[in-house]
Amino acid sequence: MGDIIRGRYPTVDAVSDVSLTLHRGEAVGIVGESGCGKSTLGRILVKLIPPSGGQVVFDGEPIEDMDRKRELAFRRRAQLVFQNPFDALNAHFTIRRSLYEPLHNAKIPVGEHDERVAEAIRMVHLPSADHILDSYPHQLSGGQLQRIVLARALVLRPEFIVADEPVSMLDVSVRAGILNVFRQIQRDMGLAAVFISHDLALVRYVCERTITMYLGTVVEDGPTMDVIANPLHPYTRALVAAVPVPNVDQSHDPLPIKGGIPDARNPPSGCRFRDRCPLAQDRCARERPALREVRSAHKVACHFVD
Repeated sequence: MGDIIRGRYPTVDAVSDVSLTLHRGEAVGIVGESGCGKSTLGRILVKLIPPSGGQVVFDGEPIEDMDRKRELAFRRRAQLVFQNPFDALNAHFTIRRSLYEPLHNAKIPVGEHDERVAEAIRMVHLPSADHILDSYPHQLSGGQLQRIVLARALVLRPEFIVADEPVSMLDVSVRAGILNVFRQIQRDMGLAAVFISHDLALVRYVCERTITMYLGTVVEDGPTMDVIANPLHPYTRALVAAVPVPNVDQSHDPLPIKGGIPDARNPPSGCRFRDRCPLAQDRCARERPALREVRSAHKVACHFVD
C-alpha cells in the first residue's frame, strides 16, 4: 500500500514484440481472452496511447514523429469504434452534436458538415429524421447507439478503423445487423480494419485474416478460415473449442487447458502460455518460441507445431 500511495506502480508489458502489417481494404481480426492485450494494441494503432518501444508506421510515416498538423491529418484518417456505445457518447449531447463535433475538431469546412453527417447516417442504415438527430443517447436503443458511434467515425471518411468489441454490449438479436453494416461499409469504402473480439464466430463473419493474442504476444496469424478450421497453436485450439463456429469443418481435437491468464506483471519465462499448455516441455520454459510460417500465410509461435 505504501508504494501505491507514494506513486510507485508495477510495470506491465501489455503488448510485447507484436509485429503486423495491414493493407488497404484488408480486415484483420484480433482474438483472445480478456487481458491478452488486444484492446491496448488497438489503441496504440490509432495513437490513443503511445508505445513504450517500437513504432507504428501509417502510410510510410511513423505516427510517433508527426507534428501537430500531420497528427490532425492522421486522426482524420484513423478512427476507433469503442466497445460500449452507452459510454462512448456524451449523455448531455444530442446525437446531432455528437456527429458534428468531430468535424469541428478536425477542422472540416463547415459547408461540408451537413453532407457528411447525412452520408454517414445513410451508411449505417438509420433514418436521418430530426427525431433521431435531436435525441439524447438514453432515448435510443443499444443497436441504434452503436450505429451512431460507427457513423461518428465515418463522418471523417477515414481510411483505417479499429473496432474494439463493437457488438459485445448488444443483445444477440441486434448483433447480426451491426455486423452486416460494418462489413458492408468496410468493403464499400475499402477500409483497412482491425476487428477486436473474443468471439471467433464474429471474426469469421467479418475478417479474412485472424491474429490470436495471448498475454501481450501474437501466437498465431493466418487466413481466418484456416485458423478456425485447423488452428495450429494450442491456445487457438482451445478458443475454437470454447466458442464453436457454425458451418465450419473442424478437423482437430480440442486440447484441454488449465487455469487462467497469469499475472501480466510477472509473466512466465520462455513461452508465456506454457503453464496452461498440455504440450509444454522443458524447452518452453527456457526459450520463447518465434512466430514462424509453417503453412502458406499461416504463422504460429510454438516449438512443437510443424
